[in-house]
Amino acid sequence: MPIRFLTSGESHGKCLNAIIEGIGAGYFLDLNFINNELAKRQQGKGRGGRMKIETDTIELKSGVRFQKTTGAPICIEIKNKDFENWKIPMSPEAINFAVFDETAKREIEEKINEKSITRPRPGHADLSGAIKYHHKDMRDVLERSSARETATRVAVGAICQDILRNFNITGEFKTLSVGGKTTEDEIDKIIEEAKKEGESLGGELEIQFKNLPVGLGSFVHWDRRLDGRLAGAMMSIPAVKAVEIGMGKGVSGLCGSRVHDEIFINTANTDMPDNTNGASFVNPTIYRKTNNAGGIEGGMTNGENVIVRLSMKPIPTMRKPLNSINIKTKAAEQAHFERADTCAVEALGTVALNMASIIILDAFFEKFGPDNFDETMKNFKNYEEYTRKF
Repeated sequence: MPIRFLTSGESHGKCLNAIIEGIGAGYFLDLNFINNELAKRQQGKGRGGRMKIETDTIELKSGVRFQKTTGAPICIEIKNKDFENWKIPMSPEAINFAVFDETAKREIEEKINEKSITRPRPGHADLSGAIKYHHKDMRDVLERSSARETATRVAVGAICQDILRNFNITGEFKTLSVGGKTTEDEIDKIIEEAKKEGESLGGELEIQFKNLPVGLGSFVHWDRRLDGRLAGAMMSIPAVKAVEIGMGKGVSGLCGSRVHDEIFINTANTDMPDNTNGASFVNPTIYRKTNNAGGIEGGMTNGENVIVRLSMKPIPTMRKPLNSINIKTKAAEQAHFERADTCAVEALGTVALNMASIIILDAFFEKFGPDNFDETMKNFKNYEEYTRKF
């Protein structure tokens, strides 16, 4: 059974939900770890005012008993505190205007109209979504296409990441650049400048997973290749426009001898070289001096660290708005602005790390079985022993 998950909820709705299928029984969930990942998503340089309102934590609804998974689908919920300020314009129920006097009716209509959106933001889902779903008020597009939805993905991924830790598989991310700047002082400065100017910024980051066993994923069919699965997951995150694995686009300008990671054997049984990229789940006499492949060859992990880089575009919502139109009047106007971040590259790192954790755990369960912790651990240990003797 592959790991599948479904999310629901809007940016300013009552809550965000997720149902996760494919997690076996017997895994103790560290709620502090999971909630800490949610907190990380809300942090970082350039984040906006919404992060001062919300303090995201998960509430377990089903599939977990005494903090251990039962094998049943897991349901989680994250409440939106800001919904208190949006009860009327985001009401799931129809408003019965017949019970209100004329003054109250006008006040309700004004609150709804204040939140109505008719000026699409270039770079966002507003215009295409309105055309596709016949929406006259693009609020219905913004609320679901908002990056707020990634809070549920982080929660799902944090559960997966927590499970992977049982097998000593860990992940981390680092920011490589923001707005083309690479040092912390430069990044701080350019974010402050962008904030003053009403601009927004994108950037680059890298995620890395260590201690992965050889052979996660497969070469036998296109949709089982791990690099393809990871790239698809990364591209599904709002604002991500490019994904690279290992050397990435750098491979296009080099000859093969400078790209492919040569394989060596330590026949003398001496200490391994320091530059083996942390590979530990391989035959201890087999090693590589480089990791240009980013830990994936032929759609499978090869024992080296898995390295994925992402490029994030600037956030489309800006106080310095771009030219747009009004879909109601068809007049030329400036794009809609709503409270937003100046930069969310660090937040993206947390989202990407946890999305990748879902894909990696799915491939891990595919290899070692998902049904229960004891069986999976036994299979994992047996394979580890086999690999070390290969």
